[in-house]
Amino acid sequence: MATRRQIAVLGLGRFGQAVAVELTRLGHDVLAVDRDERMVQSIADEVTHAVQADVTDPDALDALGLADFDTAIVAVSESLEASIMATVLLRRIGVQRIIAKAAHDLHGSILEQVGAMRVVYPERETGFRVAHSFGAPGVQDYLDAAPGYGIARVAVPPGWVGKTIGEVDLPGSCRLTVLAVTRAGSIVLSPSSDEGLRAGDALIVAGLDEDLERLPDASPAPGGHVSGSPPRSR
Repeated sequence: MATRRQIAVLGLGRFGQAVAVELTRLGHDVLAVDRDERMVQSIADEVTHAVQADVTDPDALDALGLADFDTAIVAVSESLEASIMATVLLRRIGVQRIIAKAAHDLHGSILEQVGAMRVVYPERETGFRVAHSFGAPGVQDYLDAAPGYGIARVAVPPGWVGKTIGEVDLPGSCRLTVLAVTRAGSIVLSPSSDEGLRAGDALIVAGLDEDLERLPDASPAPGGHVSGSPPRSR
């Protein structure tokens, strides 16, 4: 069974709605928030909870109990200032994992500086793909191959560097099949179990969505910690 998480999606434009609906379908508890009542009503039947609130109002965010959420996704689209303010407030109230939508590179840089752990660009990443790569934090990219089944590109965490594919044992630890290793612009197809993993490598793996969620997160956490050990089988 995939890990069920509490996720807040702030801003319900086309991108925010796509993320919120897909995360709900994946089995997570999703709180969808927007200041526009019409947007809230349009998604109310497709997510766990939908609430009208001003995401730039610290009292409103406190009242929503967002400090208890695993992750917040800032998908605000009406203004750059609103998305930056929402990110600052989320960090202030203690949300550890903040993913924020950016309109351009400068906007993204500011969001990272004020607390966003990850910045996404809607013209490059669809809401559907962000929902799946959120559910599996180690996933850099995702292709929906069949209902409940995907192919993903996975960053090699520092804890795997110097190990072989056989030692990492993704089939045993995560029930995933390794299709390829990408390395500095090249690709090793159907790698052997003796293939060594290097810093900067990525794996192309295939499996059930719930098994992709077992992958470790290769991105830096607050304080610079990186998770590197594959989870054990359940």
